[in-house]
Amino acid sequence: MHCIKQQYAVEDTIKKSRFIGFITPCNNELEIQVTLKRLQLAYPDASHIAFAYRIKTGNGFISRFNDAGEPSGTAGKPIFQHLEGKELINVMLAVIRYFGGVKLGAGGLTRAYGNTAKKVIETAELFPYIEWAEQLLILDYKELQSLEHFLKKLDGQITNQDFAEQIRLTVRIPKHNLPALSDIYSAKYLEQL
Repeated sequence: MHCIKQQYAVEDTIKKSRFIGFITPCNNELEIQVTLKRLQLAYPDASHIAFAYRIKTGNGFISRFNDAGEPSGTAGKPIFQHLEGKELINVMLAVIRYFGGVKLGAGGLTRAYGNTAKKVIETAELFPYIEWAEQLLILDYKELQSLEHFLKKLDGQITNQDFAEQIRLTVRIPKHNLPALSDIYSAKYLEQL
């Protein structure tokens, strides 16, 4: 799976219709709604704002697409197919259309929306999607340096520290590296956050 870290946009004109592809990271459906409102305000005269998104939650994936008034299956679905084909996650892709007066037909619409989605994805810098986990640990002071060294090897980091009799740490680590951390620090492990 892949993700993006910033938004990207491309523009294309197909038979006098203007198509604007817009892709942005989104982590939940509330962010999707806010982004759609922003697009509606930014493009108030657009004929259609079709979109699709894929989000990973604790309960699995949420995927949706919307044709925004275009004939069924001609806008949202081709956009979604490109998100799915590139295994993009936690992302929303919208294609804004300004009708140019020439009808494209169902096949033409499907190609136009799909190609605009493809172009904006090709423009975007894709990153491997990393699912993070947080771990709470209690260590003796003498163990801190060795933990810091070990975390570097696991691409983890300390996100919070509380120094008292012992050190209470919150560690952020890629989920796939959690077993390696737990193997060594299992006796110190308190709870997964």
